[in-house]
Amino acid sequence: MNVALQGFFITVFILFILYMVIKTFFYKSVAEKEQRNSASMKLTLQEAEILIQKHQLQLQRALGNIEILAQEMNSLKNEVKTLKQRNSQYRIETDKYKSRIKDLEQKIEALL
Repeated sequence: MNVALQGFFITVFILFILYMVIKTFFYKSVAEKEQRNSASMKLTLQEAEILIQKHQLQLQRALGNIEILAQEMNSLKNEVKTLKQRNSQYRIETDKYKSRIKDLEQKIEALL
């Protein structure tokens, strides 16, 4: 009975060792897979950071261009206002000259 009990314990011990070895390899493969996933995630994050930086630069340039365009648009609005004022002044002067011409034509006709 003593030999059978020893055989049972040896068998249980060997099975336990096999179980632990299999479990070790399983968790080792899981850890390696996680490391690969982590490395690929780091690369993906780095690429995303680079893309974000590029888009930030493009956005800053676009905002600068928008500011320049807004300034140009404001200067053009001011020029349009000035031209409208000049045009209205010229119309007033033209109307004055037309009325003056009519007055002179009437005076000439009166003299004739």
